Formats: sequence, C-alpha cells, structure tokens
Amino acid sequence: MLMPARTKHRKQHRGYSRGAASRGNTIAFGEYGLQATENAWLESRQIEAARRVITRYIRRGGKVWIRPFPDRPVTKKPAETRMGKGKGSPDHWIAVIKPGHMIFELSGVSPEVAKEAMRLAAYKLGFDSRFVSRTDEIAVEVGGGHGE
Repeated sequence: MLMPARTKHRKQHRGYSRGAASRGNTIAFGEYGLQATENAWLESRQIEAARRVITRYIRRGGKVWIRPFPDRPVTKKPAETRMGKGKGSPDHWIAVIKPGHMIFELSGVSPEVAKEAMRLAAYKLGFDSRFVSRTDEIAVEVGGGHGE
C-alpha cells in the first residue's frame, strides 16, 4: 500500500474539503481517466484495490497511472477507550479528493476495455466518479461508490 516514507509531523488536523480541484483535474499521462465527481477521503487500501482490479482486467496490456498519493495520516483511538487522554495514534493514510481530480489514468488499451476497467475500479472507491477520454472531452458517467 502507498504511504509516505517519512513526514515532518506524525498527526494532522482533519481540515475541510471545499470547492473543486484546481490541479490534477486533466488527463496528463494516459488516454483515458477516472475522474472524481465529489469530495472524498481516498484511503491507500482503496487505491490498491482499484489498481489491482484495473491491472487484472487489462491483463497487463496497458499502462496505469495512479494520480493521488495518500500523504495525510488519519488517527484512531483504540476500541473501548474512555474519552480524553489526547489524540489517537496514526491508523491509516488518505489522499484528499476534490471534484474534478483525476484518480487513475490508462493507456495502451481499447476504449471499451478502458471503460470497463474504470467501471470496475469505480466500485472499489467510496465516491462517485466518471470515465473521461482524451480524444473527446465529453465525460460519460460511470457507476460505483455509494450512489447506486
């Protein structure tokens, strides 16, 4: 799973996620992409699960790019622990996703294979996303997430 080698601070505030993505919102590497349509926290486990689905479906035929990197720690206190006594220890890593952020990019496969691979990957993510292509900038909705 993806995680930073080291960070300056062990724990971070939750922050907020408003507005659309101003960077990372276009296809930069591949021919096809999976673009987020809502705010979310993307866990490193979700990225790995979606990556495995894509690579299995395309049968190592194309190239896959993973755009977000989970560099924010999320802390968690142990189960059945009383309130207080400080913030919990780091539990897992997330990437903050805003609407328009490109999650995966894919090249070297046919449009039909790319669309199906991205559809299968969208099921592994906890938010809605859409399939986009470099050739036609018209986005086609893809299911997945909790909206179905």
